Amino acid sequence: MNATLSPQRTFIRPAVALVSALSACAALAAPAAAAAAVPDVPGPAGYPTSAVVGGLSGEPLDCARLKCVALTFDDGPGAYTDELLDTLAGYDAQATFYVLGSKVAHHTDTLQRMVEEGHEVGNHSWDHADLATLSADAVEKDMERTNEAIREATGTEPATMRPPYGSLDDTARSAIDQPMVLWDVDTLDWQSRDADTVTDVTLDETAPGSVVLFHDIHESTVEAVPAVLKGLHRQGYHFVTVDELFSDGMEPGDLYTDARL
Repeated sequence: MNATLSPQRTFIRPAVALVSALSACAALAAPAAAAAAVPDVPGPAGYPTSAVVGGLSGEPLDCARLKCVALTFDDGPGAYTDELLDTLAGYDAQATFYVLGSKVAHHTDTLQRMVEEGHEVGNHSWDHADLATLSADAVEKDMERTNEAIREATGTEPATMRPPYGSLDDTARSAIDQPMVLWDVDTLDWQSRDADTVTDVTLDETAPGSVVLFHDIHESTVEAVPAVLKGLHRQGYHFVTVDELFSDGMEPGDLYTDARL
């Protein structure tokens, strides 16, 4: 879903701004029935997986027909990101990582692994600046600096970006030449720092086409992900990247929150 902002500075998550110093696959059959019918089998990371989890057939998913969700992780890479990648691999689940350019050089191997394992890497600014406080020239330079770091580390071009805090104004938007991706499910993991709470919010609020916001810099978030994957899998969801979720295409300069039908 496209999001329209007023000319004034807009915060999608106001509480964060107040604390800014804190910071399928083989189932091209009936999606819900397939999810219920296919039994769990042990995954390589010790978690249940099955033929209905995204990507096993090598065929693109039709998210207009199947229950798809994009799990997105901000502010990394960090100390827990490789553990998260292990968990995602156990479910053959794809995710999207909105990374900080300032962290890329110290985590090149992790970013390369993301790309090799089918995840998407997006731009989350250089060092988590509030883009609504910057000039157009400063925003443009920040975006390009971060894009270049990601290109050098992975050999891929970041298809989308996510503004820190979800904070944008008209000046920032005019300087960003990429689709801008927000979210419709905010786990508030940065606030609760509790794996059970993060899991409950995700399972209760996710709908087909949702974009779910997490932060892989928090250990409690990474601890929640196995239960999140297991719970959503049981509900018949397929785990896809943002690019896959918006398979009809995204326009540079446009703002998206979800692909709910």
